[in-house]
Amino acid sequence: MAALGVLRCTKRCAKLNGLCGGPAMVSSARNAVACEPSSHIPGGTAWVRTFFRLVKPSGGGNTLHYSERKLLGYSQEQMFEVVSRVEFYRDFVPWCTQSRVTARSPHALTAYMKVGFPPIVESYTSHVTLVRPTLVKSVCSDGHLFNHLETIWRFEPGLEDHPKTCTLDFKVSFEFRSRLHSHLAHMFLDEVVRQMTRAFLNRAATLYGKQSIPTRGGKVLPSGAP
Repeated sequence: MAALGVLRCTKRCAKLNGLCGGPAMVSSARNAVACEPSSHIPGGTAWVRTFFRLVKPSGGGNTLHYSERKLLGYSQEQMFEVVSRVEFYRDFVPWCTQSRVTARSPHALTAYMKVGFPPIVESYTSHVTLVRPTLVKSVCSDGHLFNHLETIWRFEPGLEDHPKTCTLDFKVSFEFRSRLHSHLAHMFLDEVVRQMTRAFLNRAATLYGKQSIPTRGGKVLPSGAP
């Protein structure tokens, strides 16, 4: 869910220094789940907020889709528990500095999160749908950085003779408001998705121990359609 947030502040983008008149920031949705940025630098708030205005909106309509499918050595219930507990993302999701659930019901939650490298930090809100133990879906409904952002974690039954397995079907679809961010997404999203899913698997290992079988599959596939 925190997936595209990684792109906001990935260190690789240091190469882009000066492109927009200052240190470059790459914006997106890790975990997962991002919108309504409110970046700030202590003592220099105005510059960071101006950064997003320096990038001309694309005015396009180019939604990108990425997916990753894996057979995992954890059960559906175990993986659902890892992904749905958004309040713990700050403990294991890269670059996530805050994660707080602001509203919760049996089948949905709203989460407030902060992602970044201090002193550059962005906050955003995510609306998450929960269907135990098969689905965790996060949607950005009020984005200033994104025209569209949606992440889906789907957990299907795994091997018949291995009850502690499941098939992970992870999908991200998004459209940035700026040309720069769209270009950077093409460059970095595949790596970000891999890093994010790896972080969730490491969290599962911390909670439940070693996988019952080695992970299989996992290629990130760009697509022009959902």
